[in-house]
Parts: sequence; structure tokens; C-alpha cells
Amino acid sequence: MPSTSKKREKTQKKKNKAPPTLIGWREWVALPELGAARIKAKVDTGAKTSALHAFRLKTVIKDGVEYAEFFLHPEQKKRLPEFFCSAPVVDRRSIRSSNGQVEKRLIIRTRLSIGGRDYPIALSLTNRDSMGFRLLLGRDAFRKKFVINPSASFLLGK
Repeated sequence: MPSTSKKREKTQKKKNKAPPTLIGWREWVALPELGAARIKAKVDTGAKTSALHAFRLKTVIKDGVEYAEFFLHPEQKKRLPEFFCSAPVVDRRSIRSSNGQVEKRLIIRTRLSIGGRDYPIALSLTNRDSMGFRLLLGRDAFRKKFVINPSASFLLGK
């Protein structure tokens, strides 16, 4: 049986946890490690994994580590600017898209900046040219960190 001081310590840790931040169904975010200072993201509670628009995607081996190299258009419906990104591949997953097709995707890890805070995030890389948003934030990105208001947008600022 845990001692009373250990119980108090656990209770205190729970009390000190910040409550989840309220966000809208779309928010401005940054992916600083990839050079994207500002990108509009759609929050999608129906998607488990987050997805980032990537084109001219290829893999290369550097010092025995597999990297994804790709280009990114951070702005919706625009071809410019575009910039080069590189990140280690941490996984490959079969992901079912909204149209029901299963696609094998590369997964990278990077840092997501939203509302003045940084969080680690896993991103699947896919061509999202035909989609409305260059970045889709799935449940894994916001679980225990955010509460979504589906009728609001840009609650953390533009």
C-alpha cells in the first residue's frame, strides 16, 4: 500500500498539470525544424496520424540513417514559396485516406509550435495538393493537450 506522502505527491502532480488548451478546427502553427514558420493546419478528430504535404519525396541514406527528403508548399493553393526539407524516417505505416485508399507512408518526427508552445509530433508524408490544407493534425497530435471547438477557428491567433 502506498504511503500517504506518495499519494499526496501523485495528487499534487495531477493538480499541477496545465489544463488542455482550447483550439479551433483550424489553427496557424509552425514546424520550425522543417523551416515552416507559418502553416495553416486543419484539426481532424477522425484522423489518427497527422499528415504533411510533401512532394518530390525520396529517401536517402546518410551515415547509415534513412532520411526523407522532400519539398513543401506551406501556403494553400499556392506553388510558391516552396522549400526543401529533410528528416530521419522513424517508421512506415499503411494509412487509409479519407477516400478509403490505403497508402504506405513515411513517418517523420519533428516539433510543432502552436499557441506559443512546442510539442513533438509524428507526421506522415503525402501529396496533399488536392486537399484544402497542407497540414492535417490527427488525434495523436492533440491528445491530452488540446480541446477542440469545432465551430471556432484560429483561437490561438492569426
